[in-house]
Amino acid sequence: MLLAYRLKFSFTKLLFDTLERLFEMNRRFFASLIFLPLAVLSATLAWAQDANSEPSPRTTVLLWPNRPPGAGGNEDGDLPQLIITQVASEVPTAAVVILPGGGYHGHAMGHEGYEFADWFAAMGIQSAICTYRLRGKGNDGKGYGHPRPMQDAQRAIQTLRVRAKELNIDPERVGVIGFSAGGHLCSTVSTHFLDAKPTAEDLIARVSSRPDFSILCYPVIAFDKPYTHRGSQQNLIGTDPDPKLIEELSNERQVTKNTPPTFIFHTAADKVVPVENSLQYYLALQRNGVPSELHVFPAGRHGVGLAQQLPGASQWPDLCRDWLKRLEMLPKL
Repeated sequence: MLLAYRLKFSFTKLLFDTLERLFEMNRRFFASLIFLPLAVLSATLAWAQDANSEPSPRTTVLLWPNRPPGAGGNEDGDLPQLIITQVASEVPTAAVVILPGGGYHGHAMGHEGYEFADWFAAMGIQSAICTYRLRGKGNDGKGYGHPRPMQDAQRAIQTLRVRAKELNIDPERVGVIGFSAGGHLCSTVSTHFLDAKPTAEDLIARVSSRPDFSILCYPVIAFDKPYTHRGSQQNLIGTDPDPKLIEELSNERQVTKNTPPTFIFHTAADKVVPVENSLQYYLALQRNGVPSELHVFPAGRHGVGLAQQLPGASQWPDLCRDWLKRLEMLPKL
């Protein structure tokens, strides 16, 4: 009888242990069924919140309130603008003029304009996209060639300096970034400066147009070379330019020791604007002792912008951020 009781007890314990293990397995299983949809829902909501997040606040102003020099009208294309993106800061911040590309025939405002305004804002840097004048827009359809784009970009840099107190900008930390043909314009204002004229009636002219730093992204640089982007050259200086003008705007030939510190990014696979443009500019910077950094990545078409999810080239924004940090352009934490 005692043996039978012990067998019954052992069987009952085994049964309860088995049921307990089964319950635990089912509990974990059902918990996973509940957790998984919640995780997916949470990720979906996070993505939706990011996708629909409020853009950085922007203000649009005329670059030349009293009619631009050489203006051929008062229509769209005749009146360049500054699209200013501000950041909240207790101390003055660095600022950058953004020059989108487009072959001197348009402005790539999305991936070479607004996206970069937001990128700089996330780093605590204010910006102003400059819709510089170009060919085929304004001036009764003829548009504008040199020197109007250069004048507009120079004016944009000066404007941020003059309005530094109002915009909470450090006037000694104003740079420029340009892409493709906008990169050519960026290199132009980095090698062709307007000196400050302290007694000028125009307040803007009282400050220099020299940028404090320069960022070139897959830039057009050289003119009248086998690797020249012919469309940009033709739109800027025409089909039969004066050789002196070719020399003046082949900016690898215009670099001096006064050219500002420069960051350059390009891809070797770029067939539209070959990497030789960046290589020649970088060599000129080195010959003149200008602090400079060049990054060439093997893969990537022309016009990749921030190059997100592009193997290799996707590193360049972080490299540029580190470079800006070393220049003390980022807020101090």
